[in-house]
Amino acid sequence: MAKRKSPEDLRSFRWFGAKDLRSFGHRSRLYQMGYDEREIAGKPVIAVINTWSDINPCHAHLRARAEEVKRGVWQAGGFPVELPAMSLAETYVKPTTMLYRNFLAMEVEELIRSHPIDGVVLLAGCDKTTPATIMGAIEVDLPTIFVPAGPMLRGNYRGQALGSGSDVWKYWADKEAGLISELQWSEMERGIARSFGTCMTMGTASTMTALADTLGLCLPGASTIPAADAGHSRMTALSGARVVEMVFEDLKPSDILTAKAFENALLVHMAMAGSTNAMIHLIAMARRCGVPLTLDDFDRVSEKVPVLCNIRPTGAFLMEDFHYAGGLLALWKRLQALLHLDERNVIGTIGEAITHAEVHLPEVIRPLDNPVAPRGGTAILKGNLAPDGCVMKPAAADLALLKHRGPALVFDDYDSMMRAVNDEDLDVTAATVLILRNAGPVGGPGMPEWGMLPIPKKLLRQGVRDMVRISDARMSGTSYGACILHVAPEAYVGGPLAAVRNGDIIALDVAKRSITLEVDAAEIERRLAAWRPPARDYSRGYLKMHAEHIQQAPDGCDFTFLQSPHKLPEPEIH
Repeated sequence: MAKRKSPEDLRSFRWFGAKDLRSFGHRSRLYQMGYDEREIAGKPVIAVINTWSDINPCHAHLRARAEEVKRGVWQAGGFPVELPAMSLAETYVKPTTMLYRNFLAMEVEELIRSHPIDGVVLLAGCDKTTPATIMGAIEVDLPTIFVPAGPMLRGNYRGQALGSGSDVWKYWADKEAGLISELQWSEMERGIARSFGTCMTMGTASTMTALADTLGLCLPGASTIPAADAGHSRMTALSGARVVEMVFEDLKPSDILTAKAFENALLVHMAMAGSTNAMIHLIAMARRCGVPLTLDDFDRVSEKVPVLCNIRPTGAFLMEDFHYAGGLLALWKRLQALLHLDERNVIGTIGEAITHAEVHLPEVIRPLDNPVAPRGGTAILKGNLAPDGCVMKPAAADLALLKHRGPALVFDDYDSMMRAVNDEDLDVTAATVLILRNAGPVGGPGMPEWGMLPIPKKLLRQGVRDMVRISDARMSGTSYGACILHVAPEAYVGGPLAAVRNGDIIALDVAKRSITLEVDAAEIERRLAAWRPPARDYSRGYLKMHAEHIQQAPDGCDFTFLQSPHKLPEPEIH
């Protein structure tokens, strides 16, 4: 067992413990804020990184949760300091929060490094905040615990449970087809989001917090507790208390985030039919840890893990039901023959965490011999249209479309696409392959969630509810359908998607993991040589830095200068 740290070993001792002029200034400013020396002397300083804001409904409760973390820290003998970080409200930030994921990661890293911090509690949960805060904490490698924001309560409409995102797309299609009235739509609008917390479907938020939990950065099972449940407050305070002990034990992310931990995360991701966005985030997180995760790893694991979680958009239930069914611990129990049970978490191991776990609702968390789908929730496709790969969620698509051949209808920007799909004279059939390009990491910019291209209104009125759609964009984890995403390289940087013309035949075969543009290679090369990207203004500031350094989706969309094994030195204190 590693030697327990003494107060003199604490990182914050460099700021507060010395007998020099600079430390005099540090201590005197604590007194200025009303603290006494006895309140901090010899105690670990715990950063509470809070992504709360007034315009983030997913994190509306994190102001209160920060106080509950502090309660736990005080009780365990630590000294908490709250540090606000960019909130990244998924609903409101345009063109996309993905544009700012790396910005938040950098902010968290520098907040921790530059302050007198010994341990860290990350308060986050809305889509990009989970990977971003973890990526930042990885770089400083101080004892860290993640407190997930938790899913909101299930929606309600005339006695029916509504799922955020998933049911929006479903009922919008019905509304466009003339099957839903404006009054009904208005009632849904008021009933679909009934409490603070993240989306209660298996969208990106619930996917990424479950994966953070599986990686070992949460109190086991914390990720499924509904945000409005009193258990969420208790978990938060316990997390604050636990991180104080982690400081004295020197239990750091580098001790937890191993190659086997990421393998566990892949297994759980497939069993949940998690968001396609997880591929980008997990690769970025893994490579920050020196684990060379690739898209091929996702496909390898997908082939051996069935979908067990019957949760929308792939299944029927919601995250609240998942929690009542036993939550993540119960899913781990189902998967115990596949998981690395000796992998560490912030309090023990996965094997220890599932000792008493049970599945209470077997229809929500299915057994291995009665899955929702026989294979994992995602597939990686490659071919001359996507040499570096693209992503699909077969379990959320019309099975008849998993092998398809049809003519392309191409859009170079979102606005022209929307004008076209609302034109009831559009030359389109259910066999058409809709393509949106110039929406990738550089072209978007930031790879917006535009990949669930809307079904043309003309087809909706004919009863069509799914068709093949291809994009270099992402889509919301709450979305569904035969959507092929993250095409790499993206069109804007000269990927083959830029060569597609209206009427070109696209062939898709998910079983063979192939996607093909049926055009001669020489003709594709000729088209690309003549192609020019649409104008974008990346002339200054963060957009300029983003465009110059962002990686493609298969590499995690991290900045090139951030994925480095080099760790920065501790700041000088003078």
